[in-house]
Amino acid sequence: MRWMMVAMLALLMSGCGAIVVGGAVATAKVVHDRRTTGSFVEDQSILLKAIQLRDENQALNEQANVSIDVFNMQVLLTGQAQNMAVVDGFKRQVDNIPSVRGVFNEVVVGAEATFGESTSDAYLTTKVKLALFDVDIDGFDPTRVKVTSAQGSVFLMGLLTPAEADAATEKVRFVGGVKRVVKLFEYITE
Repeated sequence: MRWMMVAMLALLMSGCGAIVVGGAVATAKVVHDRRTTGSFVEDQSILLKAIQLRDENQALNEQANVSIDVFNMQVLLTGQAQNMAVVDGFKRQVDNIPSVRGVFNEVVVGAEATFGESTSDAYLTTKVKLALFDVDIDGFDPTRVKVTSAQGSVFLMGLLTPAEADAATEKVRFVGGVKRVVKLFEYITE
């Protein structure tokens, strides 16, 4: 079953199919997103700048494996590092990117994730995203929740009402394979 998922992912990620599918997903995301279009674009800009900083940081690349997610101008760093000093330096760099409102450093000290662990996290993210479709609150849109998984920890970001955030978190807690749920939501009133 996993080999089929990997094969399908490889097909989607090669050539024009990935561009078409990626563009359609991005368009759908903007339509349902509570962020302004400007915030959405700013998040993409922050992400690109953070990736560039990461790629240019030789010490970080030699001593850590850091993933970057951005939502509403807040940055989430996940992954593994040999020591936190190099990650803390990178966090300060990211914090100085214009428009960044905050950086959540969830990088852990430890060995780099194996291919199997990374695959498990990707699968866990998919299971969590699918579970969010079963949240039973009027008007709840699961596409408004950004889900990131790292070593069994699930990080949830988004602009949600307190009731939506609580219901989403409760649903995610019971997804098989979830070791920890970290809520990084920003709360809104409707």
